[in-house]
Amino acid sequence: MHPAVITHLRCPVCRESLSPAERALRCGNGHSFDIARQGYVDLTAGRPAHTGDTAEMVQARSALLAAGHFEPLASAIAAEATAEGLVVEVGAGTAYYLARCVGQTEHAGIAVDTSKAALRRAARAGERIGAIRADIWQGLPIADGAAAVILDVFAPRSGAEFARVLRPGGRLVVATPAEGHLAELVDALGLIRVDPAKRERLHKSLDEWFVQAAQRRVRAPLALSRADAHALVGMGPSAWHTEPAAIARALDAMTEPIAATLDVDLTAWQRRESRA
Repeated sequence: MHPAVITHLRCPVCRESLSPAERALRCGNGHSFDIARQGYVDLTAGRPAHTGDTAEMVQARSALLAAGHFEPLASAIAAEATAEGLVVEVGAGTAYYLARCVGQTEHAGIAVDTSKAALRRAARAGERIGAIRADIWQGLPIADGAAAVILDVFAPRSGAEFARVLRPGGRLVVATPAEGHLAELVDALGLIRVDPAKRERLHKSLDEWFVQAAQRRVRAPLALSRADAHALVGMGPSAWHTEPAAIARALDAMTEPIAATLDVDLTAWQRRESRA
């Protein structure tokens, strides 16, 4: 793991700094955390509330992203991630968006997820990217004010933890599905629909700690193969609530390319520097 990553990490037990020691990270109080042979380190303090995406979901996500269908979103996120310094992505998955942001700078990145399958891939996303297993609801094992940019792409949000980890003048970039996101597939396959109250939930989770600085809509038409469409279903929340065989039968009846729409709300936020 790159030294530029380790310097920002903290022991999840006592919050002391961590140092490398024989395929592990160790704090001054003797707490030790093995670095997996795949390159990530487990910094959970107890069992995470959710174990994250399965290996099948991660494979589907990796295949879909590699096909370039979410490139417009990756470009928009990179354009918003303008602060210079450490980039942290929470719920990073394979670190696709993080790698895009880190790749345009000389700074380090930290991919945070609870899925071991995702972290195995995130650890290979770039030389200056470190992958750590951590649960945002238990607290991030990252130093106060360490991050210049925090990315949250279709992931859980903790305003309090984001505000603690983000430095003054830093930028929080959040991507949430808009009402038209993948609507064609949602209608045809009976997938989970976007919560109509998502905007209210977003502000409720962040407004106490952050001020919204920018907002844009990212929309692009998608022309999918059946494999791409199957991957889209398999990588998201609908994977937990659909029958793969039924989805496959429905997709087999469709003519390629299968039309869908990428439709995402992208917001950028700054910390409230003074709170009543």
